[in-house]
Formats: sequence, structure tokens, C-alpha cells
Amino acid sequence: MKAVFLCNFVDKFPKVYNDRTIAAISDKAEAMQGLFTEKDLIDSPEKFSDVEVIFSTWGMPVLTEEQVRRYLPKLKCIFYAAGSVQAFARPYMACGVRIFSGWSVNAVPVAEVAVAQIILANKGYFLSSRLYHDKGNTAATKAFEKCCGNFDENVGLIGAGMIGSLVAKMLKAYDLNVLVFDPFLSDERAQALGVKRCSLEELFSSCAVVSNHLADNEQTRGMLDYSLFKLMRENGVFINTGRGAQVVEPDLVRILTEREDLTALLDVTHPEPCEEGHPFYTLRNCLLTPHIAGCSGKEMYRLGRFMSEEFERFLKNEHCSSEVTAEMLKTMA
Repeated sequence: MKAVFLCNFVDKFPKVYNDRTIAAISDKAEAMQGLFTEKDLIDSPEKFSDVEVIFSTWGMPVLTEEQVRRYLPKLKCIFYAAGSVQAFARPYMACGVRIFSGWSVNAVPVAEVAVAQIILANKGYFLSSRLYHDKGNTAATKAFEKCCGNFDENVGLIGAGMIGSLVAKMLKAYDLNVLVFDPFLSDERAQALGVKRCSLEELFSSCAVVSNHLADNEQTRGMLDYSLFKLMRENGVFINTGRGAQVVEPDLVRILTEREDLTALLDVTHPEPCEEGHPFYTLRNCLLTPHIAGCSGKEMYRLGRFMSEEFERFLKNEHCSSEVTAEMLKTMA
């Protein structure tokens, strides 16, 4: 099969596909030498008229159905070494192109970050650290003594997609009770994950830590508002490594201002980054990070390697766990 490495983010591509992975792909396919961009595709369409496979990552060209048919008439599949395919997938799929994504692999570091924050939050790490700096050891110690620890405590997960489910599985290593809100979570799957299904109201009111893993769509935007945040327990922690658009940010600012015992750990906001002068920058009980939960450093090479392995399975007509369907696009991040 004729393959091409196609990506608009030319600086990003080598951070995902190292020389070893490129060589492995080239051993399995007739790969065009070099990295190409959308501009190359449009300027010299004859070069790509017989391409059957695309390997890409963040920076995958977003084309219309008409452009796909014009520039890539023989394209059969895309191996996308990154997470969400929402931005580009539908026109390609409408043209019969199969899409394979590294979303399951990209979920691993996000889940690891969320679990690490949950465990630290239950130990009172974020609150006691803040109080130690602001008010000294005595105040920090008093707050720590009220924290629940990591035994027989409720942890709430909003969303049981790939990341939320992986967080639930990782938390099995701890003696914690995991509550989940997800309207698409069946009783059978909840039982398999070892979690309890519940409403958002029960989750916010009964869990020491609430972690958001909702997909970003019209139904979920603005779902997390003041009516929920005001239910949070004393010294509660809200973690968001999902999407910022699910949070009504003025409502979160309001509750963090009213209740200094609460803590928000925000790896995502809407927009990203926060607008200049946003209260999140100055609220002492709000910790911002610049979307670091996803793959970083050498973790990104895992994505490229996984796509190479999936391509090999594809060639052997073996099951590929990463294929994205139109039905999946309705709920996946």
C-alpha cells in the first residue's frame, strides 16, 4: 500500500513519529519519503493520487468531502497518532475512509495525572500546601486533620469514556468507592468497572473529589454549574482534565470565592489559555496547568508506535482496537 506522512504541524510530527517508527512503517508500506502538509496536497495533487494510507498526528489536514475525493481519490485509511478525531473525521468517513486513532493510548497519561491528583487531594495535599504558605504550619495541620485519606472514601468521576473508564480501573488499586455519572453507562459495564452509577447531584454532594472526563459536545457544554458546585463537601476538590467548556466558569469562580476550603485543579479552561485578567489567575484555591495531562515528552512516541502496530494488524486482517466509527463520534471526546 502507498502511504504518506501528512501533517500541518511539522514541528510536532517528529515528536510523535521517531526514526524507529518511521522505519517500521516504511518496511510495511510503500511510504513516500519526507513529511507533507496540506499545502503540498493542494499544490501538487498528482503526487497523492494513488495514496491509500495516511499517517498523521496533531495537525491532520481538515478537508471537505469534495477535497478528499479530489486530492485523495484512493485513500482507504488514516492512522492518527493522537486523541480526538472530531475536528477532521466526518468528511473522510463520508468518503469511505476508515480512521484509526491513538485515543486509547493518549488516554493513559491523562488518567495517570487524574489518579495522581485524586490521591493527593484525598490526602489534603493541595489545601494544606496552600494554607502552609499563606497561614503557616498550624493552619495547614488543622486542615489536614479534616481530610479523608484514601480508605473507604467516595471519589466521583464525570464521564466513563476511555479516560474515565481507565481512571476507574486504576483506582481499583486503592480502597476507594468510585461513583460515576454517565448517561451512556450501562449497569453491566458499571459492574465490570466496579463503580456505582449516580446522578450529578449525588456525585457532587457525596464525593470528596470530583474529576471531570466528559466528552465535548452540545449536550455537555455548560453542564457543570453553581447548582452543583455549591453541593461540594467541605475541603472538596474539583479536577478538570477533560474539557473546559463543560464548566460554567463564572459559577466556579463564584463558589471558589465564597468557599476558600474548596480547591479547583484546572488543566483545561474555555478558552485556552484563560483570557488576561481572568479570576482563575489570582484565586489562591485555583491551580492552573497548561493542558499538561495529555502525552508529553517521550510519552508521545507511544502514540506513533501504536499506530505502526495497528497498521501491521490491519495488513494482517487482524482486529484493530483503535478504529473509530460514526456512532462513536456521538459520545467520544
